Amino acid sequence: MTDIRHRSTNKSKPQEDDATGESYLMSAKTVGESSSEQESDGSDDRDKEHQPLHQQISENEIILERYPSKSATSDTNPPNKQDWRKDRSSILLLLFLYLLQGIPLGMAASIPLIIQTFGASWSQQATFSFAFWPFSLKLIWAPIVDALYLKRFGRRKTWLIPMQYLIGITMLILSYNITSLVTAANTSHSHIYLLTAVFFGLSFLAATQDICVDGWALSMLSRYKMGQTAGYFLGNVIFLSLESKDFSNRYIRKLFLLPEANHGLVTLPGFLFFWGFIFIISTTFIALSKHEEDDTVHSDEPHFGIIETYKILFKLLKLSCVREIAIILLTVKIGFAATDSMTGLELLQRGVTTDSLALLAIPLTPLQIILPFIISRYTAGPKPLRLFINSYPPRLLMGIIMALFVYLTPYFQNYNKTFPWYYYGIAIVIYAIHQVFVYNMFVSQMSFYATVSDPKVGGTYMTLLNTLSNLGTVWISTAVLYAADYLTWKTCSLSDTKCYTPEEEKKCQMLGGFCTHAHIDSYYLEVIFCTIVGIIWLLWKYRAIDRLQNLPARAWQVRESYIASMNDDSDENSDNLANKTD
Repeated sequence: MTDIRHRSTNKSKPQEDDATGESYLMSAKTVGESSSEQESDGSDDRDKEHQPLHQQISENEIILERYPSKSATSDTNPPNKQDWRKDRSSILLLLFLYLLQGIPLGMAASIPLIIQTFGASWSQQATFSFAFWPFSLKLIWAPIVDALYLKRFGRRKTWLIPMQYLIGITMLILSYNITSLVTAANTSHSHIYLLTAVFFGLSFLAATQDICVDGWALSMLSRYKMGQTAGYFLGNVIFLSLESKDFSNRYIRKLFLLPEANHGLVTLPGFLFFWGFIFIISTTFIALSKHEEDDTVHSDEPHFGIIETYKILFKLLKLSCVREIAIILLTVKIGFAATDSMTGLELLQRGVTTDSLALLAIPLTPLQIILPFIISRYTAGPKPLRLFINSYPPRLLMGIIMALFVYLTPYFQNYNKTFPWYYYGIAIVIYAIHQVFVYNMFVSQMSFYATVSDPKVGGTYMTLLNTLSNLGTVWISTAVLYAADYLTWKTCSLSDTKCYTPEEEKKCQMLGGFCTHAHIDSYYLEVIFCTIVGIIWLLWKYRAIDRLQNLPARAWQVRESYIASMNDDSDENSDNLANKTD
C-alpha cells in the first residue's frame, strides 16, 4: 500500500469546502482583518487577510463574524448540541490549533508598529507589508496540500505537524535575534529585508497550517474560528499592551504595588521564545496522541485533483463576467488605500502610543461581531451589491474625516505627552462609523459571491473571488506605502539639503541637524489622491457593478459537460496513481 496518496474522487453531489484549492481561501480579517465566513456550497472561505494593526480600519480588521448568505446548494448545517458534546475534545483541539495559528499572525501585525517607533520609513513599512501576502496567495498551493499526504500519518497531520514544528523552531531562533533586527530596521536595508523574509515565511507556514486545520474543522467545528481570533488578539493587542512600559507601569505594576521599570512585563524575545516552545511541545503531543481518520474513504463528495483544480480556475477566468469582477476587485480598494494602510502609523508619529492604538480595537470588537448579523438582512435580496455601491461614497468621506482627525491629534496632547480620555472616545466613534461602511461593503460582497458561485465546482468560485479581493487589498497597500516615501518632502534643518532617503536623513543628523517636513506630509496627499481616484472609479464602475448583479445565473456557470470531464480525469488520475504505488 502506498504511503503518499492522491485524494480519490467520487461522482456525486458538488463537494463542500475541504480547505482545498477549489474550496479554500483565507484572507485577511481586517483588527486583522479577522476571519469571515460564508455559506455557499458548504464552502468555508474567509476573507482574513491579516495585516498590520495600523490597518485596523480596513476589511482586514474583521475579528469575528457570521452572517447568513443565500446559496443554491447550502445544505450544510452547523453541528447540533449532541455533536458538540460528542466531539468536545476535537473541538477544543481545533480551537487550540487556531489559537496557535493566530500567534505568528498577530506578531507580524505588531512589527510595523514596533519598527515605526524606531523611525522606520514608509518604504521600509512597504517592504515589510510583503510579509502579509501569503494568506492572499494560498490558492496557489492549496490543491497540493489537499491532494498529497501520507496515509499512515493522516491527511491533515502530514502537513500540520511539520508546519507547526517549523513555526516553533523559527520563533525560537528568531527570539535570539529579533531585538537587533527591529532596532536596526530603520538604518539597514538588509535588516528590514531579513525581517520581512522571516515573517513572510511564518505567514506562509501559518497559511499552510490554516489549510489543514480548516479542512479538519469542517467536520467538527462548522465555521467558527474563535481560536484564531483569540490567538491574533494575544499576539497583537495583548502583546503590544504588556510590552509597553507605560501601560505596564500605569495599569499593572501600580495596581499590584510593584515598582516601576523601564520595560514592559513582556519582551519581544521572551514572547517569541515562549510561544515557540509551546508550538513544539503541543505539536509533539498532537503527533503522538491524536488519531486522524481518513475522511476520503467514506466520503461521497466529488473532488478535483491538482491539475483539474487549476484547469477549472483557468476556465472560470475565461468567463467575461468573471474577468469583469476581477478588474473591480483588484481596483476597488484604491480609494481607501491610504486611509487603511497609513492612518495608524500617522497616529504613532503624532504621539499616540502603540499600546493605546492597540487597545482601541477592544471596544470595536462587539460592534464587529454584531454588524454582519444586522447587515445580512439588507443583502439577502436579488441585488446584494446595492448596499456595496451605496456605502462606497460615505466610506470615501470617512477617509477625509480620519485624515482631519489625524491632523488635529497634536492639539489634543497634554503637556506630559498623554491624551485625554475624550480623545480616545472621539477616535472610537470615528472608527466605529467607519466600520459600519466597511462591513456594509464586505458583507454585501460576500453575499454576492455566494449568489453567483457555480455549485457544480464546489467552493472553487468562492475561493477565486476571495483571492482576487485579497490581492486587491495587499497590492495597493504595498504600493501606497512605497509611494509615501517619495511624496514626503523633507529638508535638513541646517540647510536646504533634501531628506528624501534614509541616507540623506542620516547625513543631516551627523551634521547636528534633523529633518523637518518643510512642505506637506505624504499621508494627506495620498488620502486626497486616493479619494479622487475613488470617485473616478465609482463613476467608471457603477454601471458595471449593477450590470453584473443583474446577470442570469447561467452567465456565471461553467458547462456541465466540462465539469463532468474534469471528474472523469480526476478519477482516472487517482486510480492510476494508486495502481502504480500499491
